[in-house]
Amino acid sequence: MRRQGTTTTEIKSGYGLTVADELRSLRIAAEFTTETTFLGAHVVPAEYRHDRAGYLQLVTGEMLHAVAPYAKWLDVFCEPASPNAFTEDEARAVLTAGRAAGLSLRLHGNQLGPGPGVQLAVELGAASVDHCTFLRAADVAALADAAETTVATLLPAVEFCTRSPYPDGRRLLDAGVSVALATDCNPGTCYSTSMPFVIALAVRELGLTPGEAVYAATAGGAQALRRTDIGRVSIGSRADLAVLDAPSYVHLAYRPGVPIARSLVV
Repeated sequence: MRRQGTTTTEIKSGYGLTVADELRSLRIAAEFTTETTFLGAHVVPAEYRHDRAGYLQLVTGEMLHAVAPYAKWLDVFCEPASPNAFTEDEARAVLTAGRAAGLSLRLHGNQLGPGPGVQLAVELGAASVDHCTFLRAADVAALADAAETTVATLLPAVEFCTRSPYPDGRRLLDAGVSVALATDCNPGTCYSTSMPFVIALAVRELGLTPGEAVYAATAGGAQALRRTDIGRVSIGSRADLAVLDAPSYVHLAYRPGVPIARSLVV
């Protein structure tokens, strides 16, 4: 990631789904970033398919208690289109428990189809709702009204890898929604760590201009993490910089796949 210009990253758990594995994931993640996210409510594991209430109790109880010292954020995959993800009521229970444990909130929503994720994220004041691929007019309006609080984080490399429809970034920006871009690097749906590639996809497929895409990848990402010390070059911010081997930032979209970015952390 650093070789491709990334200086700050959020790392989620969610691929162990046992107390020991989630704890191990977050302890390791904390060695690399302060932006660690507990995603025990990623999917319901196979051994709990017939006992969803039991897994929900585990996630909001013993598992949350064990991992809370190593997590800054809590996330949940709220997706009615997936039988293994979490319903609105289940997601609300997870988010409420996480907030009570002192964690700040994030949410995966509206990836596979329309659903309650965006509305729930806005209602509970989550910092980010990730994916936002299938949105109703009411969802866009809710995100616009909550632009100071909740960011729509778009993940176009996922759609590239899964051959899924792309989110309508142009629609969101025109409505006044705060937009961020991220890789969503994960072993299931997108194993790319390249933010320049994400920027190129945002310009080609989401309707963003190069300037809007770079802003969403930097200042937008910082807002999605509720960080004011990174994401822009300004007095008082950290010298958390990416240097381009190119005459202009436009080349991030103009030359997709070419490694013109590298990080410079001072």
